[in-house]
Amino acid sequence: MATLKVIEILSQSEKSWEDAANEAIIKASKSLNNIKSVYIKEMEAKVENNRITEYRINAKISFELD
Repeated sequence: MATLKVIEILSQSEKSWEDAANEAIIKASKSLNNIKSVYIKEMEAKVENNRITEYRINAKISFELD
């Protein structure tokens, strides 16, 4: 039986919310092993001059403990 731990992180991208999620996984995988899922809790965008300039997410990442 597997035991999972969940951490909450913030990530951002100038491209998209999907890219922000991918960046979150890439950075988390540098210090975590066995990542199983990512849950996007919230999405937000920074707007300047009536255009989105930054996509931000608040995500929960689940990983299996050794």
